[in-house]
Amino acid sequence: MDYTAFFTQALTTLRDERRYRVFADLERIAGRFPHAVWHAPDGTREVVIWCSNDYLGMAQHPKVVGAMVEAASRMGTGAGGTRNIAGTNHPLVELERELADLHRKPAALVFTSGYISNQTGIATIARLLPNCLILSDALNHNSMIEGVRQAGCEKQIWRHNDVGHLEELLKAAALDQPKLIVFESLYSMDGDVAPVHAICDLAKRYGAMTYVDEVHAVGMYGPRGGGITERDGAMERIDVIEGTLAKAFGCLGGYIAASTELVDAVRSYAPGFIFTTALPPAICAAASAAIRHLKTSQWERDRHQDRAAKVKAVLTAAGLPVMPSDTHIVPLLVGDPEKCKAACDMLLAEHGIYIQPINYPTVPRGMERLRITPSPYHDDALIDALAEALVDVWERLALPNRGRALAAE
Repeated sequence: MDYTAFFTQALTTLRDERRYRVFADLERIAGRFPHAVWHAPDGTREVVIWCSNDYLGMAQHPKVVGAMVEAASRMGTGAGGTRNIAGTNHPLVELERELADLHRKPAALVFTSGYISNQTGIATIARLLPNCLILSDALNHNSMIEGVRQAGCEKQIWRHNDVGHLEELLKAAALDQPKLIVFESLYSMDGDVAPVHAICDLAKRYGAMTYVDEVHAVGMYGPRGGGITERDGAMERIDVIEGTLAKAFGCLGGYIAASTELVDAVRSYAPGFIFTTALPPAICAAASAAIRHLKTSQWERDRHQDRAAKVKAVLTAAGLPVMPSDTHIVPLLVGDPEKCKAACDMLLAEHGIYIQPINYPTVPRGMERLRITPSPYHDDALIDALAEALVDVWERLALPNRGRALAAE
């Protein structure tokens, strides 16, 4: 039997559907973000990154880099194994304290990634609730979908941000049935925000728990970077807050913050936590440094919002199809997978601008887009250069302009 043929056919299917992904070989330049070196097939050249989730550039911050170097020099590079076997390295203990404090919760638990914290966190919580009903927003991230699936519980999908539909589903369930509402605070592809208080009102009325993914909001919103729930004064109303250390905090890892009992139960039962190696001390020290800095420094958040607003204004004025967004996410509608990839290739090869195409299944077919994420370090000159490059590419590929995009909505 030719096993290789199965894999070849699977890859052919992706290529035929225009979903085959190609990764650019990039070398970031610390101290010069968003500039990077692209190791292209014909040599190296400098490019500007416009789609990084290192939203605030914290991966290059002197405090964060310094904390990582100091911890690695003092404690080495690895954690030594799982926490059950190797113990918990002290920087990880300190990191969980910082996270609990950030979200005003009694306890926090760190996982190896934000994906794992959702996948194993949701599944474990739901399995510990007898006959649990999970109510999941239709646009939840794949990690949340996998967590719901692995829970093996009854589930209901409610229309995105539609609290009326959510209430219908809650009403139909038995009042004494345990319920877990899972949703995101900020949805990263469209940049829209959940009606957090309305969801919490329903949870209280129908006796449900709430689980919110703040991955794209922690560090970015709220007076201390606690996310949308902090900004909107809803942290105390949420039972479980999940977040990442890999985006605004510029490091690696995921976490949940909740009651002492819930966190301890997940720690004790979650296979995705129990059976995997812990984060290294240096990563934990760097993440703690980033969190501590952003708890007190507002400059990054203010500058970031200013840059996002500037990008939206400049691109809209240039006639480009900027999709509506009240947050830092700036999506440009393309609506065609081949042209979406072609646009990104042209931007990189001809203009030195790196933006990845967003195609199905990340977004629905026909909603392919470029997802632009400004940072505090994208100055006016870079924004103007981006607009000029996009206009050139849009015209050459005959992509929809702002007027045609609005007419299609």
